[in-house]
Amino acid sequence: MDVVKLQQTLEAAGEPAFRAKQVWEWAARGASGYDEMTNVPAALRARLAEEVPFSTLKVVHEARSVDGTIKTLFHTHDGRPIEAVLMRYRDGRRSLCLSSQSGCPLTCTFCATGTMKFGRNLTVGEIVDQALHFRRFEDVDHAVFMGMGEPLMNFDNVLAAAKRLPDMGITHRRTTISTVGWLPGIERLIEDPAPIRLALSLHAPEEALRSRIMPVNERYSMEQVLDGCRRWHAAKRRRVFIEYVMLAGVNDQYEQALQLARLLGEDDIFKVNLIPYNPTGTGYDGSSREAIDAFRAVLEEHRVPVTVRLTRGRDIDAACGQLAAARG
Repeated sequence: MDVVKLQQTLEAAGEPAFRAKQVWEWAARGASGYDEMTNVPAALRARLAEEVPFSTLKVVHEARSVDGTIKTLFHTHDGRPIEAVLMRYRDGRRSLCLSSQSGCPLTCTFCATGTMKFGRNLTVGEIVDQALHFRRFEDVDHAVFMGMGEPLMNFDNVLAAAKRLPDMGITHRRTTISTVGWLPGIERLIEDPAPIRLALSLHAPEEALRSRIMPVNERYSMEQVLDGCRRWHAAKRRRVFIEYVMLAGVNDQYEQALQLARLLGEDDIFKVNLIPYNPTGTGYDGSSREAIDAFRAVLEEHRVPVTVRLTRGRDIDAACGQLAAARG
């Protein structure tokens, strides 16, 4: 829902100021259209239906995984493809993976999104409408900006969208922004008061390797980015999550686990999420379960908090790194 257009339309209709909030609250609670808004006058509902589309996105395709994950392919008004994912967990969590751009300009070599042609930043409404789409058929309580695109390159729109999520049941403390290390955005997050969580896609323990698999490292070095994360931690007093995709023979060796442990230290600033690699057709192989377990053991030995991420939606190309706006 384009909230700005909604407000302008209501003002033009001479409606009281509270009306925009009233309409938004219906949408945030999962209403599927204006007709359900029983405390909004019928004539106004009809006018809104004509002048303010209930969603800025068109659903093109939906895929459902055996584990309950749902991936939706949308098109924007100008035909840009984007994908978003609803992940269901056995403990009852319902987590959304939201996109911030159509495509991504940063071309990480192991990520399917990086192979797409970059389109543009998404608007606030286009980001919010991904969440509203899933909210219409069930409650949601977590969100990660870890879908297509680099969220901190679209800082203003991502933050504005994130600040609407609590109305849908997703608090700031259950919202995470994941970045490949876009330093200007990290610095702006330090100044923002909302207690939104930060995740850094690191994926390598030293500069040369990270530059090879993540070209953004040539612009903002690992040293600079980790310093920015430490400053974010000092301001927020919350852990930074380190995302580390496990690539066979690339970043999963014993010595690299030691390097990572030394790099992050024992001061409880960082928590590592080891991510089993999901096939993306980019030429990499995933690390074996034995290699992942050995890597984890080294980090634990050196008192670095670490978990192995539970993969969701792999069979429908909805898992981490697989979003590429392809049907299936």
